[in-house]
Amino acid sequence: MVVPRPVELESTTDAPFVLGPTARISVAGAGAEAVAALLRDALRSDCRRELVVVIEPPEYGDIAIVVADDEGPDGHREEGYSLDIAAEGVRIGAATAAGAFHGVQTLRQLVPASCSDDPLTIEAVRVRDHPRYAYRGAMLDVARHFFPVRDVERFIDAIALLKVNHLHLHLTDDQGWRLEIASWPELTRIGGSTAAGGGAGGFYTQDEYRGLVAYAAERHITIVPELDMPGHTNAALASYPALNPDGTAPALYTGTTVGFSTLMTGDATTERFLADVIGEVAALTPGPFLHIGGDECLSTSREDFVAFIEHAARLVAEAGKTPVGWHEMGACDALPDGTVGQYWDYRTPRGSAADDILSFVRQGGAAILSPADVAYLDIVYEEGDPIGQDWADGPTTLRDALTWDPARIVPGLAEAHILGVEAPLWTETVTTIQEAEEMVFPRLAAVAEIGWSPAPADTEPVEAARDFPEFAARLARLAEHWDAAGTSYRRTADVPWPENAPS
Repeated sequence: MVVPRPVELESTTDAPFVLGPTARISVAGAGAEAVAALLRDALRSDCRRELVVVIEPPEYGDIAIVVADDEGPDGHREEGYSLDIAAEGVRIGAATAAGAFHGVQTLRQLVPASCSDDPLTIEAVRVRDHPRYAYRGAMLDVARHFFPVRDVERFIDAIALLKVNHLHLHLTDDQGWRLEIASWPELTRIGGSTAAGGGAGGFYTQDEYRGLVAYAAERHITIVPELDMPGHTNAALASYPALNPDGTAPALYTGTTVGFSTLMTGDATTERFLADVIGEVAALTPGPFLHIGGDECLSTSREDFVAFIEHAARLVAEAGKTPVGWHEMGACDALPDGTVGQYWDYRTPRGSAADDILSFVRQGGAAILSPADVAYLDIVYEEGDPIGQDWADGPTTLRDALTWDPARIVPGLAEAHILGVEAPLWTETVTTIQEAEEMVFPRLAAVAEIGWSPAPADTEPVEAARDFPEFAARLARLAEHWDAAGTSYRRTADVPWPENAPS
């Protein structure tokens, strides 16, 4: 009863494991102690059990975490793990700390959520598990509405339980600039001062951003910062008159219409701005990716768009990062080798979207799949929902979010071309972390399952491979953990939700 569904999970005939008062967490190998500390903290908050972490061989009744080259499933070194639960103890084995961390998330879901049983028992099982894709992401738009550090940390904790390993932060847009740039301080003083609908705004200092990056890294989640450009830039244009062709800054913007703003191209001030901003964000971000947007540039000519994006992408590459951008960037034919495109069109591609995303592959890059009609978490669940949008052929049900496959979206985009999947949450109508969680959960669980669990057979219909009733039963068990953690979620139809779940 685990989400995402493991590659192999089988119950054994052994007696269950009893988490007794003398149980310890025994560790061995690089990174195991840090993973064990997170498990210790989780058991304390989830179950009010106090376990100590020891660097010594396990004894009867202990939980062991072992990180070593010969551990975990063969051929899946980076994030694979094994988990064995038996009467004599629990053992998590992995070749990396990331794999061990994922094993901990499976163990947490197998622990009874209420933790009220005394003694606390865990069913005996054998798990061998690894992800389908290297990139499994969620996106949080902090530009339309700002979310302070404590809310983002709460979000990180919630997505980690689903083995999501990338958090894409949409840091800039027309409505707000949310990351301090030392060389351009007005970006946050002016551009960070408001939000969609006219809220108070906010931004992260560089120290706060470093803290978020470190908090995520401890949970084996990579932060992917996005600086959306050359469109979606009114907050920057309002902050610096020199970025505008006539030298006049536009008013701050609190609406939700897109496509009206653009940075100048071929301009010395704009080029200095790009070099400074990209350089600072790259230096702040240890992860490999820097997202430069490139979507909905309706006020930028095609010629200027191509010149701008190719220049910005080169700056990202020169800063030591892999450029990432929305699929429109595929209109460029001189992107740095390895540039990643993020597809946000529909399950049935429209216009030039298919050609655009294939362009990244032709140029030596890869694709992240985020089809808007099934993976965008801001789309309403049902007609008439007070929070959310319906532009992407909405509503998007939980079943919709589960029954699609990344390798069957764009003809010619093969499994080998796909880096992974991502579920974005845009926040034009979302103002609190509780509202964000209700839009994200449970649908992110479905997208996480697509990113982690084995692919359907080529001849198997997706709907049959992704058995919704079976998924719903596992999801109901996961919801008990959400309840215990205080994570908000939407009680969608066709799921046997816990009786004590909030309405």
